[in-house]
Amino acid sequence: MTTYGTTSDGRPITEADVQAWADEAERGYDIGQLKRRGRPRLGPEISLVLPVRITADLDAALSDRAAETDQSRSEVAREALRAYLLPA
Repeated sequence: MTTYGTTSDGRPITEADVQAWADEAERGYDIGQLKRRGRPRLGPEISLVLPVRITADLDAALSDRAAETDQSRSEVAREALRAYLLPA
């Protein structure tokens, strides 16, 4: 019996499994029912990644603020950029 690795629960993947998945794919999927993987979107547009170098003290302050506000470091940085660049 040929196998193609294992499933997430450790069961061997067989040719019958592959054929069943191929048949399912050929019937088509309801896109609304598929689970989205990865990070959640920030909005309707594609998000850009901005690599930036910061000093150790700024890094510590970022981590402290994130812990204080129960936010991710990225969200704290986005809020700081919004406040500085997009004042009300």
